[in-house]
Amino acid sequence: MRKFTLILALVLIASSCLAFDDASEFTRKANSEWYSRLDFSDESEKENATRGLIEGNNSFEVRDKNGAVIWSAAKYQYMQGVKEIPDTVNPSLWRNTVNNSYAGLFKVCDGIYQVRGYDMANMTFIKTDNGWIIFDVMMCKETAEAAVSLMAKHFGKLNIKAVLYSHSHVDHYGGIEGVISKHDAADANLTLSEQLASGKVVIIAPEGFLEHAVSENIYAGIAMSRRAQYQYGTRLEAGEKGRMSIGIGLGQASGGTINLLAPTYVVKSNEKIIIDGLEIQFQLTPGTEAPAEMNAYFPKYRGLWLAENCTGTLHNIYTLRGAEVRDAGAWSKYIIEALQLFGNKADVVFQSHNWPHWGNENIKSYLENTAAIYQFIYDQTLFFINKGYTSTEIAELIKLPDGLDKVWYTRQYYGTLIHNSKAVYQKYMGWYDANPVNLNLMTPEKSARKLVEYLGDVNEVLKKANRDYENGEYQWVAQITREIIFADPSNKKARELCAKSLEQLAWQAESGTWRNAYLTASLELREGTSFTGKYGSNLMNMMQDMTMEMILDYVSIRNNDLAAQNDDVKINLVITDTKESFFVERKHGVILVFKGENRNDADMTLTCEKMQFIALFAGQSPQVKTTGDTSALKKLFSCCENFTPTFNIIEP
Repeated sequence: MRKFTLILALVLIASSCLAFDDASEFTRKANSEWYSRLDFSDESEKENATRGLIEGNNSFEVRDKNGAVIWSAAKYQYMQGVKEIPDTVNPSLWRNTVNNSYAGLFKVCDGIYQVRGYDMANMTFIKTDNGWIIFDVMMCKETAEAAVSLMAKHFGKLNIKAVLYSHSHVDHYGGIEGVISKHDAADANLTLSEQLASGKVVIIAPEGFLEHAVSENIYAGIAMSRRAQYQYGTRLEAGEKGRMSIGIGLGQASGGTINLLAPTYVVKSNEKIIIDGLEIQFQLTPGTEAPAEMNAYFPKYRGLWLAENCTGTLHNIYTLRGAEVRDAGAWSKYIIEALQLFGNKADVVFQSHNWPHWGNENIKSYLENTAAIYQFIYDQTLFFINKGYTSTEIAELIKLPDGLDKVWYTRQYYGTLIHNSKAVYQKYMGWYDANPVNLNLMTPEKSARKLVEYLGDVNEVLKKANRDYENGEYQWVAQITREIIFADPSNKKARELCAKSLEQLAWQAESGTWRNAYLTASLELREGTSFTGKYGSNLMNMMQDMTMEMILDYVSIRNNDLAAQNDDVKINLVITDTKESFFVERKHGVILVFKGENRNDADMTLTCEKMQFIALFAGQSPQVKTTGDTSALKKLFSCCENFTPTFNIIEP
């Protein structure tokens, strides 16, 4: 039996102090052109980012019990005194990073407060008659505890009536243990009114929350964790040659304690509920920024919560870490619906990232412009699709209208026009561009070896690539040296030239995630991927609120079907605490689960509680009841493999 490790989301990697190159003449020129492209005299977003400050804490850091830094706002404070933006940072991205560097407790309006800059996402506190509702709880326990402590410093011990998860991404629910314990949560078997009357904390989320939280962060968690290292730059130091903001915050908390408590009440319609005298009007927005997401309006405060549907930046239709492609058309329509439902009744809009926007006319413009940019990407991509253009061609063709291009709160810090158009293409047309040559492409390694063979003398190719580098053709140089690396990873000259090209692309990038990806790849070309990961999740805690069907799905995902194809097994499961039964069969190596069944021809019957089954899967030996061939369970788990969380990306 193999013990296994669950990586929920994001991996803490020791930051690198690698000395990157300086900005080239071409990069300096490219960055200087941004001053004529955008209106840098417009400081409205900075005014919004600093408005309502109650207590600032720009030197804020959170450490784990061993003293390792989990989150640091302090590393960005040098920026606030810099008068001349360094050549190694896109000026637009620098400005966004400065605005994100203001950390502390902020007043949104009377009765609504936010802690910002304490994690990638905000924590929002909303006053009820006798206590507080908390909307989103950050990524990890440690940062969430710090946010609650800051709030309590000014308002006394918080009487928490409810926790609301806006959507199914880990930076919005992972810090739940820093707010309440599992013991504090209401009983999901009770009605909402009974939960509220019980004195326990109600946990509210949109329909589909648990399914999608588990699907994204556990089923594909290892791969997303590795790719997230590139997206969020977890190996990079903050600084003018390192990490900047990512548009929705300074980055991610890394290495903290992540947990998941399942909702005790699920919002299934655009309903109204009252929690301790405070009315909330929900608006479900599935398929937008997350498969399960919701906005909320608070009539008492004339405040509209926009979750992550409007965030003060262009968001992702497709995210670099990997996730389901979002529906840009639906996203736009839900923003318009929010405007129609609540636009005339809102004096402030606030969200789970970045800062609020105030004033009814400003709010209407904010929603309309944000809706327009997603609608534009949706419409124009389909326009070009129907003209026969491929995904890559459309990404080069599509350009924003001038009016949208100059709006600071829809700049491309997180999502980008290029990637978002490709996402719309993927949603409708898939990966295939209809060219039969691409029906069954060779692997990158095989293709690279043949290409290098055709190119001839690699040293001559590198000479040409060096000349192109000196001429500022960084994208092409990165592409051709990548082929040499995939054909021969030991070619140091190709690795170094690719790394240098990626750095220059990073210095020019307006997108914080692109910058992180370029620099992480550059680092790994020089240092490799032999680093140590520290995983911020506790296996037992993380899985306890998954359903048994989800747990069995995860067993199936970990199963190596080909290795198990001649090793059939049949097991009856009786889960006593959830009162469920399953027949689990591995046939031809494939695990099939039949809920509600036990069969007479099973090799064994296992009777246990859900947590005991999880413990067995993790390699422990709890006391359980078994009948029949007791080796069958070990046989089932024997082909459940560990995944390598440090697989190569920039090289084969």
